[in-house]
Formats: sequence, C-alpha cells, structure tokens
Amino acid sequence: MPSKLYVGNLAYSVSGADLEELFSQAGQVLSATVITDKVSGQSKGFGFVEMASAGDAATAIGRFNDAELKGRNIKVNEARPREAGFSGGNRGDRGRGGAGASRGRNRW
Repeated sequence: MPSKLYVGNLAYSVSGADLEELFSQAGQVLSATVITDKVSGQSKGFGFVEMASAGDAATAIGRFNDAELKGRNIKVNEARPREAGFSGGNRGDRGRGGAGASRGRNRW
C-alpha cells in the first residue's frame, strides 16, 4: 500500500527529480513533488514523496530525516491529511450567507 511522506526544510533549488533520486535509495518512489508558489513558480520549501510501501516509507524516514540535501538538513515525516476546515477553494465564499448576504445583487 502506498505511503506519502512530507519533506520539509528544502533548499529552493531542490526539484522533484532531486527528491525522486534521493528517495529511490530507500525503495520504490511512485511520485515526488516540490510545492511551488502559483504566481512566482518558486519553491515553498517543502514537498511530498509517495513511496510504494509502508516499509519503504519507514526506511526513508529513518535514513533521510535530518539528512543534508543541497546544504539544508531536511525533515521527513509521514504526511498528514489536510485539515477539514481548509478547502483551498474560492475564498470569496467565506462569510457569505445569512440575512442580507446578497443584498444589492441580482443572483438570478
């Protein structure tokens, strides 16, 4: 069963290919992604690696947590699911609703 890992404290120069190359030393990598800013395209300093099995993931955590990659000591943990309160969707919908929420607008 695949297991997803969070990789933090990445140097901005680290790419998904760099993560895949490193983590393949611990087992089969299904995917490796560095999270980037939507506007600038610059790395946000963290990413995710999906390992083929829980055993490979445990090996990767033990081997790479606090290991040096491109001048930074990376942090590797099991990825946690997103918090339920954040959808990442349309922020304009927050706070609407209730009496008078659509006052002055023709929604139909």
